[in-house]
Amino acid sequence: MRIKYNDIKIIGLILLVGFLFAFSNQRNSVRKVDLKAPVFIGENKLFITDQTVSKLLIQNQRPLTEQPKDIIDLNELEVALNSNSMIKKAEVFMSVEGELYTEIEQKRPIARVSSNASYYIDDDGSYMPLSSNYTARVPLVTGNVNKNSLETVYEFASAVDQDEFLKKHVIEIRQNDDNTIDFRIRKSDFTVHLGTLKKLDKKINNFKAFYQKAFKDKILETYTRVDLKFDKQVICTKK
Repeated sequence: MRIKYNDIKIIGLILLVGFLFAFSNQRNSVRKVDLKAPVFIGENKLFITDQTVSKLLIQNQRPLTEQPKDIIDLNELEVALNSNSMIKKAEVFMSVEGELYTEIEQKRPIARVSSNASYYIDDDGSYMPLSSNYTARVPLVTGNVNKNSLETVYEFASAVDQDEFLKKHVIEIRQNDDNTIDFRIRKSDFTVHLGTLKKLDKKINNFKAFYQKAFKDKILETYTRVDLKFDKQVICTKK
């Protein structure tokens, strides 16, 4: 019987590859997770800390660094992070070596509701809790505000956030019982009655024109109320 050396070589190669594959899988299965510091996308990490993120990255009631990389469910970790009311979007991924990375985009507040349980309204119009780490300098929202119905307040707060002039000057937004809006500006005593949000851009332009003229004439402090509810005129009440 003739020995086929090529066949022996092929069988030996297959066995060697199988051994190396099994050995690699064995090493990989026991490799522990190396948790890297989270990367914060966009603005600086103001409202949520590395420690908070680490506490959210728990699986099977154990820290990730105590667990083999092969049992880590990345989707589960992303769901845990995205369920946090401070986080707008989170992504989790892992390298072959077991290094686990997180990318986090925090919510961005544009107004702060003052009530029995104060909270922020973010730039998507959603609820955002206050943070013990940082207080945002945004307009204060008062009056008749319902956490489950923020559309009117959000629309005006968003307009303020996107307008350089209003963002600099508006310090308080008040929603009245009839769903109309009043607001107050920095270093002034008068209240501005906006009314409804119909023709909002026109009303804002009217207020800017009034403010610039009154500021130039140094008569801003002579008014107690500025009414913008009529889009074609500004009605002022003197002290």
